[in-house]
Amino acid sequence: MNQKTTKVAHFDIPYFRYLDPQGEIEQPLPGFAQDREQVEAIYRMMVLTRLFDKKAVALQRTGKLGTYPSTLGQEGISVGIGSAMHADDVLCPYYREYGAQFWRGVKMEEILLYWGGDERGSNFEKSRQDFPICVPIASQTLHAVGVASAIKYRKQQRAVLTAIGDGGTSRGDFYEAMNVAGAWELPVVFVINNNQWAISVPTKDQTKAQTLAQKAIAAGLEGWQIDGNDVFAVKDAVEKALDKARNGKGATVIEALSYRMGDHTTADDASRYRSAEELNENAKKDPIARLQAYMKKANMWDDNKENALIETLTLEVNNAVERFVNIPMPSPESMFDYLYETLPAALHAQRDAVKNGGSA
Repeated sequence: MNQKTTKVAHFDIPYFRYLDPQGEIEQPLPGFAQDREQVEAIYRMMVLTRLFDKKAVALQRTGKLGTYPSTLGQEGISVGIGSAMHADDVLCPYYREYGAQFWRGVKMEEILLYWGGDERGSNFEKSRQDFPICVPIASQTLHAVGVASAIKYRKQQRAVLTAIGDGGTSRGDFYEAMNVAGAWELPVVFVINNNQWAISVPTKDQTKAQTLAQKAIAAGLEGWQIDGNDVFAVKDAVEKALDKARNGKGATVIEALSYRMGDHTTADDASRYRSAEELNENAKKDPIARLQAYMKKANMWDDNKENALIETLTLEVNNAVERFVNIPMPSPESMFDYLYETLPAALHAQRDAVKNGGSA
């Protein structure tokens, strides 16, 4: 523009982390990061999530699961989220938040049951108010603002957290959800897992925005960017954003930078569109290796503890798989049982026919 102008608005996107890729401390740590018990619990859940993920991929390859989306390399985000939430908060996940779900009481066999094609896996024994895994891209963000609206209407001091991938931020649902959250000042936190790839499309080809966090600006929300491979940064940022939401100070968008070390799903082959060099370079930022390095330097961890943990958690995963494969198949007529509060009379004959193996 050649005309004389006046700047009417200015925005900044803050970025932070506590641990570098080698596990070295870059700035003073929050209190929980110096508490051995809390750190070991976080590390344990990250390792469990990775071992579960490896087993789930193997189950899919042997025909025991349907298409499965791996969370390899992104455990810091999901566990950071889960460890930051209060029990009465509500989680509206997408399909890479197993660590958060496990932290909140969802069983491994329930996740396996879901990816095995059985919706009973979404009927969590615990965390009853959390939403199930959402596969349609970005629609979970609309669910989240709906729940947040109800919480605000009821004047409850609770918050909602919803997670989304980088590709999902290009969907209209995401923009609409942010706009509602801003306009209505809702108690919701959006966490973007920017793992650099939306299936085969890299982030640089998805948007010209310098950060995904700045997408919050148009909705009047705060946008923060953090190192998603630093679980301390994730937990700390999410705790602050949730506390802000619970206290009526509005929504926040957190972009957590990570890297998808596996395929998009087991139906994908990432080697067709990204180089081995890129993968190897990003593997150096592994969130589990980073936390382990910190713990060893802080005299919280050693190889004996590591070996014992792997043995214990491998057994836990195997036991969960055993429970999963032994869950009885649902009866055919059960497909009628959850369609309506009261089954219409016109469908009674069909249900009876299916139950008896005949036709109506």
